[in-house]
Amino acid sequence: MNLGPDIIFPNLGIEINNINNIAFSIFGLDVYWYGLIIGFGILAGLFVAIQLGKRNGIDEALYPDFLIYALIVSVIFARIFYVVFSWDEYKDNLLKIFAFREGGLAIYGAVIGAVLTLIIFSKRKNVDFWNFADTAAPGLILGQIIGRWGNFMNMEAFGGYTDNLFAMMLNTSKAKYIPAQLEDTIKIVNGVSYIQVQPTFLYESLWNLGVLILLLIYFKRRKFKGEIFALYLLGYGAGRFWIEGLRTDQLIIGGSGIPISQLLAGVFIVVSLVFIIIMRRKSSK
Repeated sequence: MNLGPDIIFPNLGIEINNINNIAFSIFGLDVYWYGLIIGFGILAGLFVAIQLGKRNGIDEALYPDFLIYALIVSVIFARIFYVVFSWDEYKDNLLKIFAFREGGLAIYGAVIGAVLTLIIFSKRKNVDFWNFADTAAPGLILGQIIGRWGNFMNMEAFGGYTDNLFAMMLNTSKAKYIPAQLEDTIKIVNGVSYIQVQPTFLYESLWNLGVLILLLIYFKRRKFKGEIFALYLLGYGAGRFWIEGLRTDQLIIGGSGIPISQLLAGVFIVVSLVFIIIMRRKSSK
């Protein structure tokens, strides 16, 4: 029986076989690639934040301490964010809300949770909030760059149909979900059915890589504390605003048809721009 490749990039001539979202099992408990990739992204981001902190007068021991609190709060907020805007999926089975292993975390919820944690943490530890946020922002976006590849292993977080250079074909027997809008575009290759989609996980990972490079290059030239964090919100928000419009798994605000992540991205773009303009004017006086 011909099962076919799991993923094909037809215009790049790339075929990928044997995609398995489970990395290994311990005592009967499955360990998923998604979690491992996210974990690696967190550690990589922590390393970058510590290095930047050393150069900017922040005790490196504060970063692991902050990370412990931020992880707990961010996961809770990411879950709440997702559940609120996917309520129909949970309203008839509230216990499902606690089934974290089934997926369902929203990055903007995690970012909001991390910021709220830092507000409290910086006051308790008597550390400059804006300076700490500046050093943490590049590490945060590095974690996002790496973390998006967890979506690749899950064969999720993709967009609608495309035939551009990076078009990605997913084996329908392996894809996590098949949006109704793609059912009419299913292609048969050697007897195997595929949906052909925008690899939005890839777009976001590459976009964020560009933002990270710019943040690191500009860091020494920052005009005021908080500018790097504001530029992170601006750069990430701009990319997310565009990419969210392509995705087929958007979290929608009620019956408005407006994706919440796209709305928040727009808000962060405006707020960060206004903040940068005001602070630059103050710093130039």
